[in-house]
Amino acid sequence: MSKPAEAEPPNGHVALYAELGRMGLIGAEDRPPVTPLAGGVSSDILRVDLPGGPICVKRALPKLRVAADWFAPVERNATEVGWMREAAAVDPDMVPEILGEDRAAGLFAMRFLDPADFPLWKAQLRDGVIEPATPRQVAARLAAVHRATVGKSEIAARFANDAIFHAIRLEPYLLATAARHADCAEALRALADATAACRLALVHGDVSPKNILVGARGPVFLDAECACYGDPAFDLAFCLNHLLLKCLWRPQWRARYLAAFDALAAAYLAAVAWEPAAAIEARAARLLPGLFLARVDGKSPVEYVTADVERERVRRVAKPLLKHPPERLEQVRAAWEKELAA
Repeated sequence: MSKPAEAEPPNGHVALYAELGRMGLIGAEDRPPVTPLAGGVSSDILRVDLPGGPICVKRALPKLRVAADWFAPVERNATEVGWMREAAAVDPDMVPEILGEDRAAGLFAMRFLDPADFPLWKAQLRDGVIEPATPRQVAARLAAVHRATVGKSEIAARFANDAIFHAIRLEPYLLATAARHADCAEALRALADATAACRLALVHGDVSPKNILVGARGPVFLDAECACYGDPAFDLAFCLNHLLLKCLWRPQWRARYLAAFDALAAAYLAAVAWEPAAAIEARAARLLPGLFLARVDGKSPVEYVTADVERERVRRVAKPLLKHPPERLEQVRAAWEKELAA
């Protein structure tokens, strides 16, 4: 799931062994090898090698590993497990198997997925492995979860996680960006309010290529810490945003990233059955420039857009679209493509 970091000695994991024991995953005297995995911004992620095979343990952090002060409730771990279980009911191949949960300790265990068999979509995009089937499959599975949970009052009640979603998504992305751009602040705050008020389906909240593995049986979704019952347009816009930004990461593959954007958008909208496709597209199209700007000026900037000239390109596209909201996703794509060609 992530690249291993240096292994820690067994005596450094007394609490972890106790927690694994409470979940019934190890015996009282067992001290299996534990290896921290790199890449966790919001959580400690550990590989634990059990006799029956490796597992992955995830523990939420109260303060995220970013430059800005960014705090979030550790209860989000239970939220993630809940989303994975709902997704597994739709399609068990789209999430890792959950092996145990310790809510009091704020951690859970899942099946370890070997990177050799489940490469990270972000790594593939970085390396030019940009297969059109992957964004279509991501869209299909995402839409399937949305479709299966629309109008389900019991799911809405269990995922009434407004505080977590605000802390991890709305505040650090849209509201923090509003604080930096007075000329777009009203539009960004309005987007945050509209997104918070829309409760249609179970939303993952972090549909990013860094949280999607590409397996032989299709994409596998990870890191649903900020899942909530909300606007499925957020998931669509959040993922599409990454495909636009990748054009700055590896400029030689810009056309292929934009083709992936088209494939994901088309496949998702074709699967929308709970409302008019034009309605959810309009909400996603309005959100997209806000999220686009947030990834250079919010609390969680993408690590590969560092040059001032590149950040300014994002601003030149996002800010006019915030002031004059688009109704179609292709309007955002076209504005970005025009900027890239300039």
